[in-house]
Amino acid sequence: MTTAVPSPGTDSIPVTLTGQMRRNIPRYLFGIVLLGLYQYSQYWFDTRLAHAINLATSGESSAALEIGIWLAAVSLVAFGIRVLSRVVVFNAGRISEYELRSALLGHIHKLGPSFFQRMPVGEVMSRATNDLTHVRLLLGFGALNAVNTVFALVSAAAVTLSISVPLTLAAMSPIPLLFYVTRRFSLNLYGRQKGNQDALGKMSAMVQTSISGARVVRAFDLEADQTARFEEVNSDYLEKSLDLARVRGSMGPVMQGITSIGLLVVFWYGGILLVRGEIDGGGFLAFFRALGRLTWPLMALGFLVGLVQRGRAAYSRLSEIFATQPDIEDGPLPAPAEVKGSLSVRHLSYSIGDRPILRDVSFELPVGSSVAIVGKTGCGKSSLARLLPRLLPTPPGTVFLDGVDVCDLPLRTVRKAIGYAQQDPFLFSTTAAENIALALEDVDPKEKERIVKEAARRAHVLDELLSLPDGLDTVVGERGVQLSGGQKQRVALGAAFVLGPQILVLDDPLSAVDARTERGILEAIDEQRAERGVILITHRVVAAERCDRILVLDEGKIVESGTHAELLAHDGLYAAFAREQRLEGELARLAELEIPAAPLPVSP
Repeated sequence: MTTAVPSPGTDSIPVTLTGQMRRNIPRYLFGIVLLGLYQYSQYWFDTRLAHAINLATSGESSAALEIGIWLAAVSLVAFGIRVLSRVVVFNAGRISEYELRSALLGHIHKLGPSFFQRMPVGEVMSRATNDLTHVRLLLGFGALNAVNTVFALVSAAAVTLSISVPLTLAAMSPIPLLFYVTRRFSLNLYGRQKGNQDALGKMSAMVQTSISGARVVRAFDLEADQTARFEEVNSDYLEKSLDLARVRGSMGPVMQGITSIGLLVVFWYGGILLVRGEIDGGGFLAFFRALGRLTWPLMALGFLVGLVQRGRAAYSRLSEIFATQPDIEDGPLPAPAEVKGSLSVRHLSYSIGDRPILRDVSFELPVGSSVAIVGKTGCGKSSLARLLPRLLPTPPGTVFLDGVDVCDLPLRTVRKAIGYAQQDPFLFSTTAAENIALALEDVDPKEKERIVKEAARRAHVLDELLSLPDGLDTVVGERGVQLSGGQKQRVALGAAFVLGPQILVLDDPLSAVDARTERGILEAIDEQRAERGVILITHRVVAAERCDRILVLDEGKIVESGTHAELLAHDGLYAAFAREQRLEGELARLAELEIPAAPLPVSP
């Protein structure tokens, strides 16, 4: 049976267990009805079975056969109802898992740097996979068995009480002890399960970090150190897993032993009643079958308790993510009908903790103009670039798009208008073409191919991508591992061109390219300047001089501002950069033209 999976917006998805249960009330109600029908069919079967056996033992075989045919038919129908009940209730758990995972991913996308500084990616992955699986089992398998146990108790008790009240009371005598033991195990399981899942999250984070940094590990000969660190977290996980396994492993035999006491009582006391003639053979068999239907749910009660505690512990870890407030949220204003692309930065200051990064930065970017931001490493250039499209928490009243505070606008509007090509680009583990076409939606395949090729050409990476084994359809690997640093930068640059923002922020696009590619990218930037506003973050004077205005950033402050010629004439920090880079260029050219010295003459 297939069930249509809803696809609501993540904002409308309830992220609490009670919210998910309320959302799936129709499925749970239908499942409850099916479980009730199934247990009623078992009650009907047990009562008719006792009658059929008594008819058969008394010689009325034809009447017993007729009842037997009905029993077989009811068994087939009950089987179908049982399967359907599980499909319905289990689907509720799986749909909840699907929706919670969608909501979790949507929420994580909204969280800022502060969240990821305290929770590693591997830990997040553990919660999004392992913990969500336990929540799904709680809302599916756990919910079904909780209801089914109650219905089985009522159904079985209705049969056993109708046969013998004393025997029923005797059979139920171990139940108080069973509930007491279950409660004790429940208290022990929750803490151990949460500790086990926390240890698993730490181990997952360690594995993810080691794999992502495999090249660094090999380059610095850190294999032994990484193995030792992994052994430490793996041993902690093993210890907590064994501790949990001891509790869970002892729970099953203890619960089974208690329920077995009830069976022994039934055989002993039931045998006495049978000998006395107080119950007949058919009644004893029906009693035993009904008790068997109750015994399994009671035995499974321990498993159900463990499952509930695993689900609770898992959800408590997920709720830590859901409870985290985003650093950056949509502004209260609606999206404007049109964005022209003028940008104004007014007295922007930004700090991380107690460390100031930017201090009173102000500049204007009129529509279609270009600004270069130049400075030493660590002066705050990249932080400024990320604050403009609100990739970091932009202070209110400091950055304005078409005269409107970006903090008052929807994030989607700001980020589509201010495209950001980062210095250290992240590429997805898909094809080169798909990485360039990230911003394309519902585009004809041929048109998409044309746009991608044009963007790659303008980013001066098309020929290199076409030379790959599968051309633009080559899978670049996780984080673009199949490409060089310069190729990754230019693929990201192509993706920014495809986005087509009104303002393009380029964060040091020349940091990983050779001289020939640098000239090509500079030509591409010139083309972009003719189409949209450009903010070029760079340390290269040859790139900065092409822009309408140059800002020199030093220790988070703008210390110089003007055109290339004006700043050279000012003979300040920018002029010093220009002299240093000119000297470096001359030295590089001399190195290329260097002729080996002639050997000294040897005296006769």
